[in-house]
Amino acid sequence: MPTTNDAGRSRSSSPVRHIPRDGQSGSRLQGLNPVQRAAVQTLSGPMLVLAGAGTGKTRVITHRIGELIRSGVAADRILSVTFTNKAAREMKGRTAELIGRGSRAKPVICTFHALCVRILREEISQLGYPSQFRIMDRGDQESAARRVLREIRVTEKSLRPGDFLSAVSRWKSAGVGASSAADAAESDQDFLAAMGYRRYQEQLRGSGAVDFDDLLLLTDRLFAEFPKALARQQSRFDHVQIDEYQDTNGIQFRLISALVERHRNLCVVGDDDQAIYGWRGAEVRHILGFGSHFPEAAVFRLEDNYRCTDRILELANRLVRHNRSRHPKTLRAHKVSTQDVRVIEYPDEQLEAEKVVLEIRFLMHKKDVPPGDVAILFRTNEQPRLFEAELRRTNVPYVLIGSQSFYDRKEIRDILAYLKVLAHPQDESSLLRIINVPTRGIGAKTVTSLQERAVHEGRSFWEVVGQAQSEGTLPAKASEGLRSLKQLFVDFRRKFQESPRQMERHVEDLLGQINYDSEIERQYKDAQQQLARTAVLEEFVESIGDYVRQTAGPTLDDYLASIALEGRDDEPDKDEQSAANAVKLMTLHSAKGLEFPRVYMVGMEEGLLPHKRSVDGTAKEIEEERRLTYVGVTRAKDVLTFTRAATRRKWGKVKPSIPSRFLYEMFDDSYAPVSEAEDDSTGNEM
Repeated sequence: MPTTNDAGRSRSSSPVRHIPRDGQSGSRLQGLNPVQRAAVQTLSGPMLVLAGAGTGKTRVITHRIGELIRSGVAADRILSVTFTNKAAREMKGRTAELIGRGSRAKPVICTFHALCVRILREEISQLGYPSQFRIMDRGDQESAARRVLREIRVTEKSLRPGDFLSAVSRWKSAGVGASSAADAAESDQDFLAAMGYRRYQEQLRGSGAVDFDDLLLLTDRLFAEFPKALARQQSRFDHVQIDEYQDTNGIQFRLISALVERHRNLCVVGDDDQAIYGWRGAEVRHILGFGSHFPEAAVFRLEDNYRCTDRILELANRLVRHNRSRHPKTLRAHKVSTQDVRVIEYPDEQLEAEKVVLEIRFLMHKKDVPPGDVAILFRTNEQPRLFEAELRRTNVPYVLIGSQSFYDRKEIRDILAYLKVLAHPQDESSLLRIINVPTRGIGAKTVTSLQERAVHEGRSFWEVVGQAQSEGTLPAKASEGLRSLKQLFVDFRRKFQESPRQMERHVEDLLGQINYDSEIERQYKDAQQQLARTAVLEEFVESIGDYVRQTAGPTLDDYLASIALEGRDDEPDKDEQSAANAVKLMTLHSAKGLEFPRVYMVGMEEGLLPHKRSVDGTAKEIEEERRLTYVGVTRAKDVLTFTRAATRRKWGKVKPSIPSRFLYEMFDDSYAPVSEAEDDSTGNEM
């Protein structure tokens, strides 16, 4: 890496363009510290901004967009890419405040997957797909996977559809195509998945569909095989920024490298100490090796932390220094601790949950601490069960972050299936989901018979239906149900095409015409449940109205693409309103990017944190677990408490646990927990 001067910017031999430092610029950037300001004012060439936790990286990204525009760069020639829809929305909002919401030209701020959708809409026909391709959701994928496994005669006992899709996703993220999957197989299950991979892709392509991973894979293939398409995309942008660069995988790295090849105006922002997604293909080596790919790069280290107290940062710095593969950096606190970080040991996991919740209840009722200020962070999805039970028992409001997505609810998936068939008449998997929902007299036996005939004759489902109706071989009730359903699709397809800005009303009319209320009443006998499900549908219809109001040229196909991207976001659904005044329970992975005044990190034991898979694995895996712990520690703004259970029940037997090695590393080998009996936190100010 280049050497770094006192200001935190690495020296490089190539000239770096800066915006003039006039008085007006100074006032605009008054809220930035010297290193942030230097990064914001570096406007050309490759640059790496190493942004530690709580150091204001989003401010740097958005202010730099503003400075690029003020220096004469057209706003729509700037591309800023991040990993989640929430981060993209936040960046758009902050940028709009800086450059003015009335600006006609706007920078392109989006996720990697949304960027690839934009590119593929223009170019995918060269790969043999329709330009109006549909993006399969998880339900569509699982249906396709089941069909594939049946066709290759693999039972669910040998390979579950979810495991098949996980293997295919892993290969796609690594850029491995169907023809090479068998060579990359690492287990018997992988070999079975490799057998179905090609057929799965053929099925998708035949129905004009792509899955979430295809968005990146196909764009990568497009750039590699069609130089003119790549040149067109390269000519779109003069400046590219990447947020959370430590989370890029191999394909994302290649895509960005290709896009900036001509001008090399690439600004990447990230923190190698927060690289926690290696298990899904992210490669920390991209941020660690940025200097070798771009030797002329300027490097800025943001080390002033405005979130955590000095004691919390002392532990975080001490912990992460045990990792060998990292850029050297030390976070500096701007807040002084008013109390120490505690480590409490309980006899078992039941008491751990009871006492943590008791303390939270005490803080709420005796110290006026809002429940929304508190987060309980854990490593595995099994851990929150006991905490949830205690929170419910003691009437402490809470929300489990990362639970079922809004778009995974049955009623939403049903209506989305109707909309998918309207947008893509060839989408038979969506049609089969709702062909008799609500009931319209089309029995499962009839549907199976029609499906089998369609496969045998190599014809579409509707072609076979028409033939069977003309032959009079369908039951009368089923025939009438299919006729009315087909006419429904014809009528509403015309409505959506003729007046897309009335999309919200069309969906309301659709719900009324199919009488979806009857399906809710059939599924849920309890009146309160029925009301709750109806409210979910109302919220869905309202979301369609929001989409129309925020989009210049709304179309049903574009809306479905946006939903597919939203539903597959890299973060859980964090409903800020419902969670505002409730204790948050979430995994450490879900907590990344968030902050809380008070944090409890529970289950600090070997086998939980670090996870058992990592304990039995490699040093590289332990380093990622250490970074995950670092992420958890740096979520705490003011108060941090570690807890562990001395014993845990596993497979019905009580077994002793071992304190997490990370506790010893943080407390400099002087780890000395307070026992539950010694802790009197509910009697004193925390």
